[in-house]
Amino acid sequence: MTVDVWGVPHIFADNVGDLFQAQGFNVARERLFQIDTWRRRGLGRFSEVLGASYVEQDRAARLFLYRGDMAAEWASYGPEAREAATRFVAGINGYIDWLGDHPDALPAEFQKLGYRPARWSPEDVVRIRTHGIGGNLSSQVARARLMSVGGNKASTYFHKLEPDHMVQVPEGLDLSLIPADVLGVYSLATSPMVFADGKLRRMPDGRNVLRESATGSNAWAVAATRTATGRPILAGDPHREDYTLPANRYIAHLSAPGLNIIGAGEPWNPGISMGHNGMVAFGLTNLPAGQADLYVYELDPDDHSRYRYRDRWEKLTTVTEKIAVAGGEPRQAQLSFTRHGPVVKIDEKNHKAYAVRTVWTEPGTSPYLGSLNFQRVKDSSEFVEAISRWKTPGSNLVYADTKGDIGWAPGALIPKRSGRGYDGLLPVPGDGRFEWDGFYDNAQLPTSRNPRSGFFVSANEFNFPPGYPIPTYDWQPAYRKDRIHEVLSQQRGTSIADTLALQNDVKSGVAGQFLPYVKKLRSTDPTTAKALRLLSSYDGVASKDSAVAALFETWMMRFLYPAWAQLLLPKPAADYLVGISIEFDLRVMNDSFVRPDDWFGADGARKRDELLLSTLPKAYTEVASKLGADERAWRWGAMHIHVFLHPLGGPNVGPTERGGSFDTVSVSYFHHLDHPYAEVVGATFKMALDVGAWDNSRVINAPGQSGDQRSKHYKDLQDKWSAGEYFPLLYSEQAIERNGGTRILLQP
Repeated sequence: MTVDVWGVPHIFADNVGDLFQAQGFNVARERLFQIDTWRRRGLGRFSEVLGASYVEQDRAARLFLYRGDMAAEWASYGPEAREAATRFVAGINGYIDWLGDHPDALPAEFQKLGYRPARWSPEDVVRIRTHGIGGNLSSQVARARLMSVGGNKASTYFHKLEPDHMVQVPEGLDLSLIPADVLGVYSLATSPMVFADGKLRRMPDGRNVLRESATGSNAWAVAATRTATGRPILAGDPHREDYTLPANRYIAHLSAPGLNIIGAGEPWNPGISMGHNGMVAFGLTNLPAGQADLYVYELDPDDHSRYRYRDRWEKLTTVTEKIAVAGGEPRQAQLSFTRHGPVVKIDEKNHKAYAVRTVWTEPGTSPYLGSLNFQRVKDSSEFVEAISRWKTPGSNLVYADTKGDIGWAPGALIPKRSGRGYDGLLPVPGDGRFEWDGFYDNAQLPTSRNPRSGFFVSANEFNFPPGYPIPTYDWQPAYRKDRIHEVLSQQRGTSIADTLALQNDVKSGVAGQFLPYVKKLRSTDPTTAKALRLLSSYDGVASKDSAVAALFETWMMRFLYPAWAQLLLPKPAADYLVGISIEFDLRVMNDSFVRPDDWFGADGARKRDELLLSTLPKAYTEVASKLGADERAWRWGAMHIHVFLHPLGGPNVGPTERGGSFDTVSVSYFHHLDHPYAEVVGATFKMALDVGAWDNSRVINAPGQSGDQRSKHYKDLQDKWSAGEYFPLLYSEQAIERNGGTRILLQP
C-alpha cells in the first residue's frame, strides 16, 4: 500500500480477497472512531459503553435493522458481496487486534470516552440501514402538520410538486391527530450523532425535520465531441451535512488481478461508489424515490397490543432484545411491529399507533453497497445492466466510458402504491386500504444515452419525461441544473479546468428571478434606498467577497420569505412553515410574484412591492449590525462560515469563509434560525475525471483523508478545499511512485 502525498491509499494485492481485507485494515487505521461510531449507532450498541442514558437511542436503532433472509440479502449485491464484506471486516478486526499490542496507537477519542473499539461481523456491514438518504417521511409529516393548521391549500406553500399535482388527504386520515413528536423515535435512529464534553448528544429534532430533504448532489458527463481532448469528462460532488469531521467519504485505490478501481465511498463499505475502474467512470446524485411511508393505525381501546386491519383486530408483533448497559444491569427493550413495519409512536389518549413502512426491510437495500455490482463493468452497457440491481438510496447514476459513451440511468426500489389518493405525500391509514403492491423494476425507469446535446446533467431536479407513469413528486428546484446546463451549452472544448471552475460556481439562480422586481422599486426611506441601490448592482455571483450577496441572502432567507409566509398564511401555519426547513421553496414565492393578483388579491402587484420594501431595511440593518456601517467592507464570507466540528467538541477545523447558497452549483446551505449563516450542508468531496487519461483527473476531500488527529492528513486538504483547489487522483503506477508518501506492507 502506497499512501500518496495527499493521503490517498493505493492498495495492490495478489487477489481480490486480500485486497478487500487490506481496505478494511486501512480504513480502520485512518477512520476507526468514525466507523466504530457508525456501527454502534446502527446496531444500537451505545449503552454498552456509554451507559443507561442511551438505551432509548439503542432501542430506536434496533427497530430499523434488517431482519430478513440473509441469503437473499447477500445475493442482492452480486456474487462477490459476501466474500468482500467478510474479508473487509477481517481487515478491520485485524487492525483492532493489532491495537491490542500497540495501545499507544488507539485514537484519542476512545481514550477520552474510556472504551475500546469492538470487533465486527460481516453482517454488520449490511444489516444497518439508517444512514440511507430519504426525506419523504419527514416531508409527509411536515406537510400533514402544516395542512392541519393552515388548511389543505397550505400544502401549496410547502413544496412545489413536479409534475403538477394536487395533494389529497387519504380517506380516514385525521391530520390534526398526528403528534408533533411522531418521528421522534425515527429521528433517534437516523439523526447524526455528535458528542460534547465527552458525552453523546443528538441534534434537536426540530433542527433536523427537513434537513435530510436538502441533501443532494451534482453530477454531469460531457461527451468526447465537446471536450478539449476528445475524451469524455465526468464530474460529481455529493452534498451532505458537513458540520462534523472526518469527511463523509473516503478515497481509496484498490488494485488486484481483474479489479482496478479508484474513487470515494462510505468508509464502512467495501469497494467504492463514485470514481472509475479504468474503463467506466461513474457518479451519482440523489433521486427522490419516496421509499418510506408513515402508517396510522386505530388501536383496540381495550387492548393497545392490537390494531385494526381490514375487518379485524391484528396483534402487534413484538421482539424483546437485551441491551447491555455500562455500569448497570442489562435492560429489556420491547420492539413492536405491525405488518407494515416498526412502531415508532403509540398515542395512548387517542388510541393510535404509528409505524414506518420502508424499503429498508427488503433484501439488498443496504445504502450504496449496490456499487459492488458495477466494480468490474467493462463499458457503459454493462454498467447500465448492473444498475438494474441498485436499490438504495434512490440515485441518478451518471456514467462515461473509454469508448466515448456517456449517459444516465436511475436506480431505486420504488414502491407501487395502491389506494385512492395514495401518492406518498402524506401519512396513510394502516387499515389495509393503502398498500404497496410490489415495486417498480429499474428497467421501467427512463434513461439517457449519448444525448444529442453532448452532455447530461443531474442535480436532483425533475428529470423524468412528462407523463411518465412512475409517480414521485418531491424534486429539488432546478437552479443548479439550469446553471450547469447554461455553462456547458456555452462551452466548446470543455476541459478539466473548466469543470473544476463550474463545480466552484456561485452564480445564484434565485437572484436572477427576484432582482428584476427590486430594480423597479424606489423609496424615500434612507435605509431602504441604500438597500435598493446596493441590490441594483448585484450580478448574482454569491462569492465570499461580495457585499451584495451578504445583503441578498440575509434578505431572502431571514426576512422576505418569512414575511411572505406571514402575509399569506394563518400565523400558526406560517410559523410552522418557516421553522421547519433549511431550504425554503422559493419557486412558490416566485410564482406568487409572477401572478400577484392570484396570490395577494386585488392590486396584488402593489402588495407584493410593499412586501419587498418593508423587508429590505430590516435586512440591511441586520447586515450592518454584523459587518459594520460601511457597506464597502461587507463580505458574504465574513458572515457565512463553515467549521468542521469534531464530534467530541474538538479539535475542530476552521472556521472557513464560504461563498454560495442553497441554489448555487457550489452548494452551501445555512440555517436561517439556528446559528444563522453558518454552513450546514455542502460538498466536501468533489471529483472531475478525465476518462481514459485518468492521471489528469482531479479530486478534493475536505478537511483531509484521515480521522486520526495525529495524522498529517487530518486537515491537510482544508486550505485547498477552501480555495476551490484540487489534487490529482492518480491511477498509473508510475504517477503513484512519483508522488508516494508512505509505503506500508501488510502480511497476513
